[in-house]
Amino acid sequence: MDFTTVILVLDSALRLATPLLFACLAGLFSERSGIFDIGLEGKMLASAFFSASVAAFTGSVWLGLLAGMGASIFLALIHGVASITFRGNQLISGVAINFLASGVTVIVGQSWFSLGGRTPQLEGAARFQEITLPFAEALRGVPVIGPIYADLISGHSILVYAGFAAVALSWWVLYRTRFGLRLRAVGENPEAVDTAGISVIGLRYTATIICGALCGLAGTYLATGLAAGFVREMSAGRGFIALAALIFAKWRPGYALLACLLFGLLEAMGNRFQNIDVLGINVPTQFMQALPYILTVVILAGFVGRAIPPRAGGEPYVKER
Repeated sequence: MDFTTVILVLDSALRLATPLLFACLAGLFSERSGIFDIGLEGKMLASAFFSASVAAFTGSVWLGLLAGMGASIFLALIHGVASITFRGNQLISGVAINFLASGVTVIVGQSWFSLGGRTPQLEGAARFQEITLPFAEALRGVPVIGPIYADLISGHSILVYAGFAAVALSWWVLYRTRFGLRLRAVGENPEAVDTAGISVIGLRYTATIICGALCGLAGTYLATGLAAGFVREMSAGRGFIALAALIFAKWRPGYALLACLLFGLLEAMGNRFQNIDVLGINVPTQFMQALPYILTVVILAGFVGRAIPPRAGGEPYVKER
């Protein structure tokens, strides 16, 4: 594999890792507060549909972004009401959101566009365009450094760069702010947080809204950045892969970035190398395309070491009177 091919594969990995990264950070905030959320898949799917739909109607990708985030936050609040206010089972609530999003996007899409659940092809201002960083063209001819900067670092949409910025911002919020300290505490010992006079319910709802906003960014990028419109079930299990990446990262933002890049790299390799030979054995296309999902199963089976979730995760909090 030559240097140019390596750059192309890594460039594809960055693009494919971006929605996983947003979703993984979404799960990070939610689970750090003690709310398990397996509805990431459904929120990504809903935000992808509504962002693409509004962008198709208005011709503005920014209005599409607002619509996608709004749809995801709405579903996140449903999960919050079920899990926090009514103290329901968080896993069942997440599954319900996934089913709801899967059905609604197809039915509404067919009603609005009559394209079998798809949206029209997005073009121009209805999509996030690639950004050429300063001096990218001037440095393109420089050996090694030029291709890395011009073809790998430059040339992505704004949401790709926002995804990497979100990792640093999440780390700062969680580990360098009072809000982050309280959020981590409420996921470990909500009784102690309540005793200190801090609202456990308020913190958990805030984390739920942040989760919805980040899932909205993930879904919007899928439909208006990575692709040029919505197709049914386009999230393709990315929400569950993001959850596996979160466990792999042990609920830490920096490790989440590395885990998502690994998944993105595997998907990029599967797309790029449809058939490869290993020790004279031809590896079928289906195996290459299944690599991210195989790694997900391996991680969830516990082969990456023990990952301890927040102690109060999944348990509704009942305030003592």
